[in-house]
Amino acid sequence: MTRLEWTEARDSVLRGMRAEGRTWQEIGADLGVTPDVARERGRRIGTLAAGQAPNFPAEDPCRPPLPAGHPRSWGLLIENTVLAGTGWPGWE
Repeated sequence: MTRLEWTEARDSVLRGMRAEGRTWQEIGADLGVTPDVARERGRRIGTLAAGQAPNFPAEDPCRPPLPAGHPRSWGLLIENTVLAGTGWPGWE
């Protein structure tokens, strides 16, 4: 089996296609790899999901942990699942 060499040019193409909103299936087909290989390479080079922008708010590293079911953490856990939009009992 031939090992695929990722070059800066291929990485640039991958980044550009992802920025255009192309799916991993489309990117993989254009680059001649499986969608999983394209997705993994995107993860390794820091490519975001289509349409996403980095959103890492500054936090106090010394803050206490959020309690179970806190809307902030619960929302992240259930986003894009069948539970999306439901609240944790007691926090609703």
